[in-house]
Amino acid sequence: MHTSKTIREQQHAYAQRLLSALGKHLSQRDVPAVLIITADGRPALDVTDSRGRMRRVYVHLSFCWFYWGDQNDERVSFLQMAGAVDRIEQAARDGWREGEQGELSINLDRILDAYRG
Repeated sequence: MHTSKTIREQQHAYAQRLLSALGKHLSQRDVPAVLIITADGRPALDVTDSRGRMRRVYVHLSFCWFYWGDQNDERVSFLQMAGAVDRIEQAARDGWREGEQGELSINLDRILDAYRG
């Protein structure tokens, strides 16, 4: 009997593949990157900057982004992997923004619910 994966499982696997590819490219450029699964079950890439500080890079599939904070300059499209690798490498070499990592929390379901209600 063939069992198909749910959409969420497929999205989770796709996000992991994207992050794994990003991590491989960053590691080839001597930027330390480790694929993890966070406590809430999201795949992420722990990337260490030039000052030894770590940030988590996440995937936002709806917007096709890699992101590592909530600022406009802390996200990049994953549709052009080479450009994304360049941008994240440069951000890590320059050093992550001071302070706690911001969380980008765009919940499309809540936005849709607002228009339905």
